[in-house]
Amino acid sequence: MQIAILLYPGFTALDAIGPYETLNGLPGAEVVLAAERTGPVRNETGTLALIADATLDEVARPDIVVVPGAPDASGPMGSSRTQEWLRAVDRTTTWTTSVCTGSLILAAAGLLTGRRATSHWLAMEELASFGVEPTGERVVTDGKYVTAAGVSSGIDMGLTLAGRIAGDRVAQSIQLLLEYDPRPPYDAGSPEKAPADLVAHWREAKK
Repeated sequence: MQIAILLYPGFTALDAIGPYETLNGLPGAEVVLAAERTGPVRNETGTLALIADATLDEVARPDIVVVPGAPDASGPMGSSRTQEWLRAVDRTTTWTTSVCTGSLILAAAGLLTGRRATSHWLAMEELASFGVEPTGERVVTDGKYVTAAGVSSGIDMGLTLAGRIAGDRVAQSIQLLLEYDPRPPYDAGSPEKAPADLVAHWREAKK
């Protein structure tokens, strides 16, 4: 079972690493990091790089595609090569997935039109502009499309998918070995829970 994680300049690292850590634990998993060109691909701050071992052309029929997001996803959204690759591999994938604004990249390729999906809370209006029904849920499954909300929810998406593929016992084992038992010191992880002035600040900053 080949799992392709798309990399592109400016991606958010945890969007890729969260699903990697969960899905890599599946029996028979072969995870490949793919990009338009092989070599190091740097994240949005330029301070961290992951290595793409394969070009998009070399990954023609993955079983699962994971598309991470970015603070600015316009690069892959406007890249004809990336968009054509997503449409091509989606014809044969078992699951096509995204984390955070990765759903905007899938939506730009026309893959989420008319479907329910989620994204980072700051990107919901943009998601709707592609004819997608945005939701505030952390993980959304619509057919073979699984989308996750902001950054950390990629771990939840990976565990959800692991359970669908290999059963609850395997997914629970992955969660246990990751010791994924979040107990954050603050309860401000969503716009519904965070202080209103903080939410307003970041909405204004995005404009």
